[in-house]
Amino acid sequence: MEVVKGGTVSRLVRDVKIPRMFHVRQIFPREKIEPDQIPAVVEAQLSQPQFSSKIKPGMRIAITAGSRGIRNVDIITKSIVDFVKSRGGNPFVVPAMGSHGGATAEGQKEILAGYGITETTMGCPIRSSMEVVELGYSSLGRRVVMDKNAYESDGIIISCRLKPHNAFRGAHESGPCKMMTVGLGKQAGAEVVHSDGMGKIAQNIPTMAAVVLEKAPILFAIPCIENAYDETCLLEAILPENILDREAELLTYAFSQMPRLIVEEGDVLIVDKIGKNFSGTGVDPNITGTFSTEYATGGIKVQRTCFLNLSEESHGNALGCGLASAITKKIFDQMDIEQMYPNCITSTVLASARIPCVLATDQEAIQLCIRTCNGLDGKEVRAVRIANSLHIADIMLSEAYYEDVVSGTYQGLEALDEPAELEFDEEGNLITVM
Repeated sequence: MEVVKGGTVSRLVRDVKIPRMFHVRQIFPREKIEPDQIPAVVEAQLSQPQFSSKIKPGMRIAITAGSRGIRNVDIITKSIVDFVKSRGGNPFVVPAMGSHGGATAEGQKEILAGYGITETTMGCPIRSSMEVVELGYSSLGRRVVMDKNAYESDGIIISCRLKPHNAFRGAHESGPCKMMTVGLGKQAGAEVVHSDGMGKIAQNIPTMAAVVLEKAPILFAIPCIENAYDETCLLEAILPENILDREAELLTYAFSQMPRLIVEEGDVLIVDKIGKNFSGTGVDPNITGTFSTEYATGGIKVQRTCFLNLSEESHGNALGCGLASAITKKIFDQMDIEQMYPNCITSTVLASARIPCVLATDQEAIQLCIRTCNGLDGKEVRAVRIANSLHIADIMLSEAYYEDVVSGTYQGLEALDEPAELEFDEEGNLITVM
């Protein structure tokens, strides 16, 4: 597909005025664990007798690492590795990411390397394989499988992030249970979990996790939770017999720590960068409102959304673009369907991989979104700009919000400067710093 700058599309959007914008700080509660405190927190959690007693000298211990861009994931993983070593165990890291990384062993290992998790940095092997073993069937009749390397170890430590999911709601969303069934299930297990659609995944995950807890050598889980600033705020070890109940309790806390776009409504949302390191769907729909299914709601309500850039860490996986109104040619040219489509085939959710309007430049993508908004009737466009969906403490808002922000109408918003024109370079790239 040819996307031409200066053609008919460029002409149709050329005169669309982009509103002046100003920088804003969003203020949220900020419980956090500093990165240099993480090893001590992990040590304190795992040194409790009920956990430390499970690791015996000589045991081969599998430690999970997922595909999300979790803050401090390298420090957390290394801290667990070091604890296992201190108890005389022989740790190794297992990529637990379902079908991500193009559903290949090398691709999954490459994702971990992008997060600083390598054999050199961890000081232990990384055993990446797509081979699984069958554990049995869930109470709902679903086949349960697990990564062969993890299953054949002497014990498995589930390390993951616990947070609300981006496509469904349930007592167990993204957390240890999903890591055991989708992550460690590799492509085959992830496909089973998703096979009944997002309307049933909230039942499939815990019932399949129950089989894993019964049949696999799970030692314990140690999920992390992040605050609204994408900082580690909680690390808690959980015994296997408590995982189902405690995960559900911690999900409530995770919801309370979620950031949000405080203005709640607007006309156009501009996202500077998307990628799998930010969310499974490029952006977290709990923030942006761009849900791929009907089984979850939330986020800002806008008429149009545009994505401008794809992160390097996403390795060409532009999943989530199908939920935007417009993307740039930059993103389109970087798309790698071999990275994208395995996720869709596995999850059975196709909307995220559709191609929206593709514009030649950042400027034209924003202009198209403004040009196609309905019902403005001469009113100023309410535009919101974010760097990505993980980091929304500092954002930009258009001039239409300025008086309300300055007057204190929005609790938790602080204007940092006055409205000014957005700047673009000669190629139409947005260069105003966030």
